[in-house]
Order: sequence, then structure tokens, then C-alpha cells
Amino acid sequence: MYDPVIPTEAVRGIYMSTRPEWSHLVVVDKENGGGKADALNAGINVSRYPLFCAIDADSILERDSLLKVAKPFLEDSRVVAVGGIVRVVNECVIQRGRLKEVRLPRHHLAVYQIVEYLRAFLSGRMGWSRLNALLIISGAFGMFRRKVIIDCGGYDRNTVGEDMELVVRMHRHLLDRRVPYRVVFVPDPVCWTEAPSRLRTLGGQRNRWHRGLLDTLISHRRMIFNGAYGRVGLLALPYFLIYEFLAPVVEGIGYLMLPILAAMGVLNLTMLWAFFLVSVVFGVFTSLCAVLLEEISFHRYPLPRDLLRLLWCAILENLGYRQLTVWWRLKGIIDYVRGVTSWGAMQRTGFSG
Repeated sequence: MYDPVIPTEAVRGIYMSTRPEWSHLVVVDKENGGGKADALNAGINVSRYPLFCAIDADSILERDSLLKVAKPFLEDSRVVAVGGIVRVVNECVIQRGRLKEVRLPRHHLAVYQIVEYLRAFLSGRMGWSRLNALLIISGAFGMFRRKVIIDCGGYDRNTVGEDMELVVRMHRHLLDRRVPYRVVFVPDPVCWTEAPSRLRTLGGQRNRWHRGLLDTLISHRRMIFNGAYGRVGLLALPYFLIYEFLAPVVEGIGYLMLPILAAMGVLNLTMLWAFFLVSVVFGVFTSLCAVLLEEISFHRYPLPRDLLRLLWCAILENLGYRQLTVWWRLKGIIDYVRGVTSWGAMQRTGFSG
């Protein structure tokens, strides 16, 4: 039953329930080590079917999510990976492992993350998916062809960004061998996950995400601006290098330069305010479009006051919250240079029952 095609820490035992209704449940007991990536590799080794799905422990799927995320594999044999949308479950009502009622969190910090998720998934990932240059399938919810993952060597145990690194390595592996393939994002299968509700926890998460991004870019630097890797090498990876990795560096330097230029008397206040307004208006416009697209397409937040609050937070996030994320990402770069490799503690509050 256990085929160790991907090396992992030692497996101590594999357990199955004696109750017929739970006979499909398999629990793998393994030595600690290698983090989440090693645990996922052990799961791949014990899996028996052509497709496997990776889901975070603090996430809950809607009833038909697995069917919807599996559909692209059935429609196109070239599909090797599919990601679904991830939404924030904080303060939603969960009963017997099912989402009973969608509620908007009371605290703005979680609502800001809802806006971020909508913007990232409904605009960014849908666009990259259409170009077949999608580089991230969220570790919270993704489905893959088992054989392709095994051929790629499984998840990398030496990075904190194992989800992105694996997808980039899949692109590299298949493009090097000129194998036709597709990596797809579908917005309908929904995974509800718990978002950090404290600034310290959220900062640690964003720090880790940025370290994982940098790790992936360095590991696959040969692909960047390399025409042999098509849209992935010429568009997707350069975008993540310039607009995701370097963006907080440029923005952070800008914040530092403002008081210096003001003290020197060379700051043009008219240009400063014009640039500020353009950048804020563009950010707000992108967020508002994502929120409205969600409402028109899926209508997950039925109460008008919830929609209005989402729209209000889409404006507010540019004033304070955005600057915090810049600092967290900059600290991620500093920690990467310092050699920090830990995941950091993630405090959970659990689901409402």
C-alpha cells in the first residue's frame, strides 16, 4: 500500500478504520521532520489514484468543490494541476464539517485579507491561467496529477514556499521535455480557510510568503527572461521578480525618501499628491472591481451591509494596512539574507460551531 517513490522521513505506521463507513480514511504516522512538504510527500506515496488533492488542516471545502476542481482533468488530458479559490472562513458558521452560514468577520484585519484574496484570485490568477503561466496554486487547495508530481520529485523540503516552488518546477520540467500541458485556475470550487486574526501572526505569514517567493526565484533563476520557457520565462517570472519581489523594496525606499527630500526642500508637493492619488485610486479601483466581480458572479456575501463593508475596506486598506504589508515583506527579505528558514507560529482561533 505504501510506495516510497518520493523520499520522506521514516513512516512508523499506516492506519485504517475498522468501521465500514470510514474505510476510505487512511492515517499515516511518520517521523517528524521536513515540515509540511515532507508530510505531503508521504501522502503522495500512500495515495492510489491518478489525482491527489492537497488541503490545509485549517481549511474546509464546499460540498461539490472536489468535483469542480477535478473537472478540468476530465475535459483536457493536458491538465496537470488545478487550483480553486480560497476564501476567509473567520466567523462563518461551521456545522459537522460543513459551511452553514457565511459571515463577514467583525475585525477589519480579516476583511482586508478577504479583499486581498478576491483581488489575487479573481484578477491575478484567472489572468495567468488564461496565459497558461500560472505560478501559484495555493497550498490550501490544489489538485495535481500524481505521476507528474512524482516525476518532478515531489515537494521540496528545503523551502518555506513549497506550493509555488512545486508549480514553477512543474513548468520547468514539462517545458524542458516539450510536453504539452496546462496549469489551470477555476474560480468556482471554493475552499474556506482561517486567516490570521492578529497582526503578529499575519506579519509572520507574509514574511514567510516573501521568503518563499525569493527562494523560488533564486532556485529557478535560469528561467527568468529565458525565451526557452515561453510565457513563464518571459512574462510570469519577470512579473513576480519586479512587481512582487522588488515592489516592497521600491515602495519602502520611497517612504524613506519622503522626509529626507522634504527636509532638503526639493519635494514637489503637487507632484507628490498627484502620484499618491493616482496610485491609491488605481489600487482602490482594482480592489473594487474584484469585490464587485465576486458579488456579480458568486454572491457569497448576500447581506448589502457586508458588500458595503467590503467596498469600504477596499478603500481603507491603502491607508495603513498596505504600508504594514510592505514592512512585513521587507523583513522577509532581511530574514532570508540572515538565513531564517522557520515557518513561524500560526495561532488559530478555530471555526464557529
